[in-house]
Amino acid sequence: MMRTVMTALAIAAAAVPASGQSMSERLNDYPTEARADYVFGCMAVNGQSRTVLSQCACSIDVVASILPYEKYVEAEAVLSLQQVGGEQVAMFKSAVAPRTMVADLRRAQAEAEMLCF
Repeated sequence: MMRTVMTALAIAAAAVPASGQSMSERLNDYPTEARADYVFGCMAVNGQSRTVLSQCACSIDVVASILPYEKYVEAEAVLSLQQVGGEQVAMFKSAVAPRTMVADLRRAQAEAEMLCF
C-alpha cells in the first residue's frame, strides 16, 4: 500500500501545477491543524486504530497532493453551508461553482480512499 502511495505522489510531483507552486509547496500548504482535523474526522468514521491512523494520514496527504489548500477550504465551507437549511443558503446547493468545488473535493477524497484504504 505504501509503495502505491509513494508511486502516486512521485507521479504527482512530476507535474507543476498551474498556480506556480511546486508539488512540495502544495503538499506543505495545508496547516498542521487542518491535517489533524481531517485525520480526527476520518478516524471518527473509520475507527480508532493505528492502522486507521496511518490510512487517514495517507488520505490527507493524497488530498493535499491533488487539491490546493485554498480550494480545500472553499469546498469545506460550501459543505458546511449546505448543512444549514433555509432559503438563504439555497444558492450553495444549486449554483454550479459551489457544486464544482465540492465535486473536486469528493474526487480527491475518492482517489485518496482508493490509494490508502
